[in-house]
Amino acid sequence: MATMKEIAVLAGVSRGTVDRVLNHRGSVNPDTAARILKIAEKLNYQPNKAGLMLAAQKKNLKLGVILFQDTNPFFQEVLKGVYAKAEELSGYNCQVLVRQVSFDENCQKNAIWELEHEGIHGLVISPFNAPSIAAEINRLCDNSIPVITTNTDIASKRLSYVGSNYFLSGQTAAGLLGRMTFGDVIVGIIIGSSHVLCHTDRIAGFRKTIGKYFPHITIIEDIVENYDDDEESYRKVRTLLTNHPEINALYFMAGGVYGGCRAVLSLNLSEKIKIFTFDNVATTAELIRQGIVTATICQQPFLQGFRPLELLSRYLLEGIMPEEEFLYVDTDIRIRENI
Repeated sequence: MATMKEIAVLAGVSRGTVDRVLNHRGSVNPDTAARILKIAEKLNYQPNKAGLMLAAQKKNLKLGVILFQDTNPFFQEVLKGVYAKAEELSGYNCQVLVRQVSFDENCQKNAIWELEHEGIHGLVISPFNAPSIAAEINRLCDNSIPVITTNTDIASKRLSYVGSNYFLSGQTAAGLLGRMTFGDVIVGIIIGSSHVLCHTDRIAGFRKTIGKYFPHITIIEDIVENYDDDEESYRKVRTLLTNHPEINALYFMAGGVYGGCRAVLSLNLSEKIKIFTFDNVATTAELIRQGIVTATICQQPFLQGFRPLELLSRYLLEGIMPEEEFLYVDTDIRIRENI
């Protein structure tokens, strides 16, 4: 196993310099730090666990997590991953502070400021896609508070992103709809928010594949935003179906599936409309068993809570960069036969 002394010899620096780089103790010339990290990676350097725990306890590390509110059951599963990793990190005297906010730019900025005031050393965030949020993330990174995005991404200086490839997920949904429907299909789209990149990416992937391969499918241009809220979804989907009686398929790109399906049932349209969704939350699984939802595309919400904290803590405690900028989780498809 490689040691700090060996890394120091190869890098042409003192052991103390290596220690400062690998354990984030003070400033080191960026070129020197990059050289040390490259050598450590090449030698597969693994820090001494006892020493790591001692160093972590001295740091009293605080990590912040900002997720969207749990009106969408998906985020309840993400939280399980967050809390599972937080329990592991508690042994290293690391505290995880969680905030949940609505799809609102100012609410998210306030959560960032609040956690910064609490003294966080790093942040995991599902970002609202707005220039002001990107600016806040860039400011944190410039102030040596690294950021990892989860579930949805934003163009910024963040270290990495953990979540689905949403453009590909949208293409997959289009492929499902195209292969599981016949004749002329008129589809309505329901999203959580147009200010969340993963939702708009899904639309883009969906549109591209429909346009290229499935000429029998027409997309209604009135896209519904339900903010992942079942009551909002019920009202807006009912209005959509009333205004567009030609619709015979629905594509839910985020939450609010239960409320939207209630609207379909209230209008006695469940036999006419095929419904495609995301995520295998309990209510959606039951709707699939009942034959109301045709298929759902599942991501790994637990991993989207657990993995970002794992990457962030490794970076802060061990100096190990995430192995890739985009860390995509696997997806799978569930229908009534395999739910």
